[in-house]
Amino acid sequence: MFYTSLTDDLFFMITAAQMRAARALLGIDQKRLAELSGVSLPTIQRMEASEGAVVRGVVDTLNKVIEALDAAGIELIGENAPSAGRGRGVRFKDVVVRDEPAEN
Repeated sequence: MFYTSLTDDLFFMITAAQMRAARALLGIDQKRLAELSGVSLPTIQRMEASEGAVVRGVVDTLNKVIEALDAAGIELIGENAPSAGRGRGVRFKDVVVRDEPAEN
């Protein structure tokens, strides 16, 4: 997860999966996100490729990415946080099963 502060001085975590999902919703590639946020393409690639519980990043860089996603209309939802937005959305249930082959 990436830790960063927003304008209201609350701390927010963004995961690599959230970044990839946000790009998918916007229909943009990593290069375009780099352009929109003013950070380098390799930085976006490293952020999205991060694995593990916590990924550290430069707060200024993380803010730029989050602000670019926000300006594009993406609401990032923190763990167990309510959504302030309206309309449909997607989030994980409490129990998540991944990478299991479908049974025939």
